[in-house]
This record gives sequence, C-alpha cells and structure tokens, in this order.
Amino acid sequence: MTAVLEMPSTLPAVGTRVADVDARALAIDLLNEVDGEVRFDAGSRALYATDASNYRQVPIGVVVPHSVEAAIAAVNVARRHGAPIVNRGGGTALAGQTCNAAVVLDFSKYVNRIIELDAAGKRAHVQSGIVLDELRNAAEQHNLTFGPDPATHDHCTLGGMIGNNSCGVHSVMAGKTDDNVLSLDVLTYDGERLRVGPTPEEELARIVDAGGRRGEIYRRLRELRDRYADDIRARFPNIPRRVSGYNLPYLLPEHGFDVAKALVGSESTCVTVLEAELQLVDSPPGRSLLVLGYPTVFDAADDVPSVMASGCIACEGLDQGLVDDMLAKGLHPDHVALLPDGHGWLLVEFGGKDRDESDAKAKDFIAQLQKRVHPPSTHLYDRPSQEAAIWEVRESGLGATAMVPGKATSGPGWEDSAVPPDKLGDYLRDMAKLFAEHRYKVDMYGHFGQGVLHCRIPFDLVSAAGLADMRRFMDEAADLCLGYGGSLSGEHGDGQARAELLPKMFGDRLIHAFEEFKEIWDPEGGMNPGKVVRPYRILDNLRLGTGYNPPNPKTHFAFQTDHDSFAHAAFRCVGVGECRRHDGGVMCPSYMVTREEKHSTRGRAHLLFEMMNGAEMERGWRNEEVREALDLCLACKGCKGDCPVNVDMATYKAEFYSHYYAGRLRPRAAYSMGLIYWWAGLAAKAPRLVNAAARAPLLGGLAKRLAGVASERQLPRFANRTFRQRFADHPQTDASRPEVILWPDTFNNHFHPETAEAAVSVLEAAGYQVTIPRATLCCGRPLYDWGMLDLAERLLRQVLRELRPKIRAGVPVVGLEPSCVAVFRDELVSLFPNRQDARRLSEQTFVLSEFLERVEGWSPPHVDGQAVVHGHCHHRSVIGIRPEEHVLDGTGLDWRFVDTGCCGMAGAFGFEAGEHYRVAMAAGERALLPAVRESDDDTLLIADGFSCREQIEQSTGRHAVHLAEVLAAGLDDRTSSPADR
Repeated sequence: MTAVLEMPSTLPAVGTRVADVDARALAIDLLNEVDGEVRFDAGSRALYATDASNYRQVPIGVVVPHSVEAAIAAVNVARRHGAPIVNRGGGTALAGQTCNAAVVLDFSKYVNRIIELDAAGKRAHVQSGIVLDELRNAAEQHNLTFGPDPATHDHCTLGGMIGNNSCGVHSVMAGKTDDNVLSLDVLTYDGERLRVGPTPEEELARIVDAGGRRGEIYRRLRELRDRYADDIRARFPNIPRRVSGYNLPYLLPEHGFDVAKALVGSESTCVTVLEAELQLVDSPPGRSLLVLGYPTVFDAADDVPSVMASGCIACEGLDQGLVDDMLAKGLHPDHVALLPDGHGWLLVEFGGKDRDESDAKAKDFIAQLQKRVHPPSTHLYDRPSQEAAIWEVRESGLGATAMVPGKATSGPGWEDSAVPPDKLGDYLRDMAKLFAEHRYKVDMYGHFGQGVLHCRIPFDLVSAAGLADMRRFMDEAADLCLGYGGSLSGEHGDGQARAELLPKMFGDRLIHAFEEFKEIWDPEGGMNPGKVVRPYRILDNLRLGTGYNPPNPKTHFAFQTDHDSFAHAAFRCVGVGECRRHDGGVMCPSYMVTREEKHSTRGRAHLLFEMMNGAEMERGWRNEEVREALDLCLACKGCKGDCPVNVDMATYKAEFYSHYYAGRLRPRAAYSMGLIYWWAGLAAKAPRLVNAAARAPLLGGLAKRLAGVASERQLPRFANRTFRQRFADHPQTDASRPEVILWPDTFNNHFHPETAEAAVSVLEAAGYQVTIPRATLCCGRPLYDWGMLDLAERLLRQVLRELRPKIRAGVPVVGLEPSCVAVFRDELVSLFPNRQDARRLSEQTFVLSEFLERVEGWSPPHVDGQAVVHGHCHHRSVIGIRPEEHVLDGTGLDWRFVDTGCCGMAGAFGFEAGEHYRVAMAAGERALLPAVRESDDDTLLIADGFSCREQIEQSTGRHAVHLAEVLAAGLDDRTSSPADR
C-alpha cells in the first residue's frame, strides 16, 4: 500500500454527498483495510480529474486495487464513509462518465487477468481491467476474437467497454458489447456480490422466493419490467446502434430477462463490474480491405445499404475534411495517399477462410459496382501493411480532428449519434446544414455500416455566448437525430454530455423507469452520481467554462502551434489515451513499464493543465507532483510523433525544468552528463588516462557515484583521437564538387569517430565535398533533458553565428546522431521562431539517409547478409524513418525493422542511478534486447543512435553499427561518384 500524501481534511461541495465526506478518515481506513495503492495526494487527484470529455471533477481520492477482493474492500470502506464510487479502466470516456467527485477505482494496473479462455466453447472469463487487445491476441491463437473493437482497442479495458456498451468497426460482424456478454460478476454499493446473466422464468421465481438482497433486486426488476414493458417496446429505437439509456429491453421475456446485458452500458452508475464471461466469435483468417471513393461523404452514406448487402464484416466512412486535417497535422500523409479518388470514402472489409476467399468476395462486389452508370472509384489492397495504414487513418479520426493548425479547437459533446443506416445519407445532409447554421466547420466519419456518425465540433467552451450556442445546438441536434428514429449515442454513452437530453428520446415514463432501475441496484446513490439519471446539466463541471483564464508565463520555447502559449500546450491533450497502449510505436515507454497514469503522456499533460489552471495543485513551476511525473519521462519525443494531437512532452519537460530548477542545484547527473560537451572536450586532451581511470575498480566506482551514474553501467570509452582530429588529416576532395557539411556531434566526435569517417566515405562516393564547421560546436541536446535552456540557447546562437554564411548559401548539413538533427529540426525553430537563419538551418539539415535519397543518380552499394534494425526515437518521431527503410532496401540486405519502441537508454536517462536505470532496462527488455539476443551472431545490428548502441552493447554484449558504417562497408575501391561517371 502506498502512503497518502497531503490528505485533504475537507472537500469542496462539488456534486452530491461529497461535502460531508471526511477524506482524511476515509483515506486512513482505505490504507488499513485495502490491499492496494491508496492515493489522496493533490497530484493523484488531479490526474483523474478529467477523461477524454469536456468535463472535470476532482475526485476524493484514487484506489488502485491489487485484486478483486481489494476492490470489494475499497467499496465497503467508501460506503461506510458515505463516499461515492466511480470505476475506471482506460479513462477514455468522451461523455464524462469516468470522472466524478468520488473515489476512483482504477482496475487497469492489477485487476487485468484472463481467468480462463475456453476455445472449444468460444468463451473467455476475464477481470474487468484487462485491455481489449490482450484478450484479442490470446483469442487469435485459436482463430477467435472478441467482436467489438473500438478505435481505442489497444488501451481500452473490458470493464470500460461493458460500462459504455462499446462497439467499434467489427460490430457489423459481431454486434455490440452487450451482444457478447454472457454473464457478469458484479458488486453493489451496499456490498452484495452476485453473478448475473440470462434468467429463465422458473429460475427468476426461485431467486425471488429465496429472498435476501439478491431476491429483492430480482423481484423489483421483474416488477419494473412488467410495469414498463409496453413503454420499452414502443420507445426504444430498433436500430443497430442504440446505446443511450439503460438496457431495459433485455429484461423483457423475449430477451430472457438477461440481467447481465441489462447492466451493460450502465456507466458505473449501478454496480461495480468485477469479472465478465464473454462470448468469442470466429475471426476470419482471410481479410481483404476494399476502399470505395465517392464525390461526397453524403453519396458514400447513401450507398451504405447496398454495401451492407454484400456480406462485408466492416463498413466505415470518412470525408475529405478528416483527410485534410490529417494532412494539415502531418499525420500519416503516406497512408492518406493510398486512398482512391474521391472526397468521401467507405472502408469495406470482407472475411473468408483464407485471403483467396476474402479477395474473391471483394472482387465479386467490385464487379457488381462496375455495372452502375456512375460507380465509385475502388482500390482493393493486396498488402497487409497497406491495409493497416488505411485502418490507422480511420482510427486516428478522434485525435486527427482535434488541435488542427489554423482551425478552432474541436471537441466531443455531440460526437456519437446513430440513425437507421438506410437514412444515414439524408441525416448527414441535414446535420451539415445544422453545422452551417451554427458556423461549425466539422469533419464527418464513423461506423457508417451501422448508421453511426462521429465528429468533433469546435464548440466555444469559454464564453457565455459560445456556451449558449452549444446548448442550443445540442437541443436542435437531438431533435434532428430523434426525428430520424435515432439514438443520441451510438457507442460512447450518455454520461453527462447527453444525459440531460434523454427525456427527449425516451419520455418521462421511461426516465422514471431509469431512475427506478438505478435505485434498485444503488438505493444509497453512491455509484457515479449525476451521470445518466438525475444528471448534471450539460454545461456543469466543464473543464474550461467562462472561468477559464490561464496565466501566460514567459517561456523559452515559442509554442507557436499553441498560440504562443504554454497554457494552451498544456491543454493540447484531449485524453484519448493512445499513450496508454502496452505495445507498438514509441510512446510512451515509461507507461509501458510502470502502467502508471502519471507516467503516461496523458497523465503528465493533465498534471500540467492542473498546474496552470487547477486550485488543487499549487506552487506553479515549483510544483513537486509535476516534477515527479516528469522525472521518468525519457524525452523520447514518441508522443510528438505517435500522439494524434502531437503532444510534445519532451519540450514541456524541458520548459518546466528550466523554471523548476531556476536558482536551484540540479541532480548530479545534470552536471556530469548534461554538460558532456565540455567534459568530452577536456577528456580529449588525455583520453587514455580518462578511460583507465573510469575503469579502475575504486576510482571508476567513485566517479560513477559522483556523476550520478548507475553502478551497473560502464562509462563510454573516449576515442584516442576525435573525429575532428582525424578529419584534419583527411585529404581534400575536388573543390568543384557540391559541398555538404558533416555535423561532428559530441557523441560521434569523441566516442565513435569511425562512424563519422564512414559517413565521409559515403558522402564522397556520392559525389560531394565534405566539410565540417571550423569551430567546435554543439547543438546542446543533453541540456534539454535538464532544462538548461539558457545554456542551450547560447550554444545554438553560436551555431547560427558560425554557420551563417553556409546557411545562407544553402549548403546542406548532414547529421549522424538523430537526436542532434532533431534539435535543428525542432527545438531550434521553437527557441528562435523569428530568426530566418534558424528556419533555414532547420530546413537544410538531414540525417544521412534523407540526404542520400535526394542525391540524383545515387544508389546504395550492395551489402550481403541479414540485419535487425532499431529506429531511434527522435528519428521516428521528428524526422521520419522511411528514408532509412528505402536506403536499406537498396542495399540488398535482408533486413527487418523491429518495432522495439524506445531502447530505454534515451540519452543520459538510462545511465542514471536508481529508478531511471531500472525503467531504462525494463523498457529495453520489452522488445529491443530480446530481439537482439534472438538474432544470430552474424546478423548485422543497425542502430543510428549513440544511446541505442550503448544500451545494446552494455546489456547484451553485441555491437551495433550506424547506417553510415553499413554503407561504407559496401563501398569498394572502384566506387565512383555520379559526377565522375
């Protein structure tokens, strides 16, 4: 159990019941009685104050139970103190249902096991905190899957899906979550644990006759069913995607009085779901993706009925606006280019026993389409990588439409309506008119095969006029949707965003039925109060609102894409939680290791928002909770590339640290490794002596302790001669050749000069005259990790001054260390936004592969063998890895790019003692280090980053090389440049 920090003795009256809770006494009892982590400190409360919605409610505290039994104990303690409960999984809710002034139970860290997977019976028994993809990956080993798969499939939890009645792309094939729930193990607020599911009338009578709390619940549910059966049949729309309201139809006799399904979609307002038994479905081994292009998204929606008649297993839609926004953000431009001609598209997937069968189904449908007078454009993809790219375009919709440069900030609220699929085209046309009347520019996309429209609307959430307009729009949009026989929510739930509108959809009698349903399960009103029934109003508890007036502190970085405001940068995260995935991509290595919300990009962003705006966290730039959360940020910039709204936590960390440490001593590692440029210059005067001292048992150990370096690490060995010293002896090439500047970064200059020498050979073979800066320069990369921004700016001014003539002459600069190139491409222009030389240098600095791709007539030398390639984080996130792949393809190497994420070393991070070293090793052991160990001894290991190569060598004993060394090895004496030829 964790200690409680800064426990509040009193709480503000934010919502029902909370003002009377003695938070200190509650926290003490939770600590004494619950096997788990109990967190009532300001930072933890701030972390869970919001989700992916417009709403913010600071919780009383957070409990992360170690087991189901611990969760039960936590609910019992909370009830005893009169504290409400809200259950939370991935925290990705868009309607505000996972934030409340309550005790938050976070199941995602520990209560996340597959208890049983019965492949023969096509069933799975799971705990509620398990991530969907972990279940799907296990099921796929038996050619099975859990059908519903929302875009958050790699980080949402089954408990959250059950709470929301989630759906996703393949609900066409398998239905909503409620269609796939067999039984639930639930806990009521008053302590009754029971397993619920379908209940034949005879069993129902036995349960009622047995009495007790279970008998009372079932008796009252039967009475509710009998009293409201006609209303339920009349008022619930019979469409594929009705998620709004409680699932009362499942209490009807024709649906088997299925209490489990009736609780699906109740949004933590009735019970706590502990475990679930789920139906699995066959997963077609063969899948083929066909994309259809139409003149408009309305034409695409009109064609949905005929597409659905084809027997497809998925049918998704998107419009030109979504594509334009993705391109404006630089999000997946290569993926977007794969779309066929059109301005509206349907993504149609076919399944079969193998790829031949699924392809045949797609081709048969194409043949039918070609018989039309005006058929849509078509593209049937034949490579899994292309299909994955197209699906990534669709799944990026939520984030891609938020924080678009040059556009007003858009958000949820009315993002999830559903209508009968055969009416979707007309519904979209009428919605477009309504958007225009309110002057909202909106992209449309969604699960068109089941009539679901997703969109993010640029509501003005900070002015009284804007909020009034939003409220009018919500009423008008609800009326429009219901006029088409639709549902206010098609999969995201009601929460607070739409619950106030439910009387329009269901009428007063069914609203009373909903209230009775909740009261049957939760007579004390302790489960997620104010959501779904007796709800907060739509404009209550807004994260922004008319009181939003953040400070505008002076900063080093310009934050130009955030209106020159760090406060806006802190608001950039929209909470979709892609940083909480457990595998794939770069972001967020520390979360992948710790599974702690505060170590996710989202958690850190939320803390920064609270620091700037919230009353719970004080001290501004000196805030200790923020510093603690940023401490394990590896500054890998994975979020800048992987996050759909391009949160750049590495930059935020550098900015925060520059203020936090102003006038203070930094940790020892800041002065040893942060100032490596200067220490390396001194070491170059006597490298052999320095190396000997560093490896002497006593002296080396003392040096590491003084430097803050982990005892398990070896200090990198300085080269006997630096690259600059070696290059002074290098014969000059023909001065008539075009010039290229090779950047002698600190790492390759002092530790791996052979890499820079190899790059000289390659560039000269490509026909260039290679020069280096006359003065010894540094981009200051290590300084950013410690917020030494004044010093970093000084170094960059020196670079701009020394290189000014070359910069203005357009001479390209080639860097070998990706993190250094990333400084010129990213930090430089953010620190000096108004200096044209900074922009010029940014635009004409390249990594080696990028530059070589631009050389007309150049082709890579042939290289034999196999290779495993690890991409540096900054290379992937800031620069892009495709040029590296193209050059490697040209060598003839049999290579594979391993999706290893961050190596864990991350500059100086992995060298540091304590938690940094442990996290670094755990990050490396996730994928990179096992992949290295599994490769044959003669397999080439390629890693361009100095820190990546150090992590590999120090952790596995294997030696990795830079791309420059690979290419140089392929050159022979007869190599000639294109110019010579």
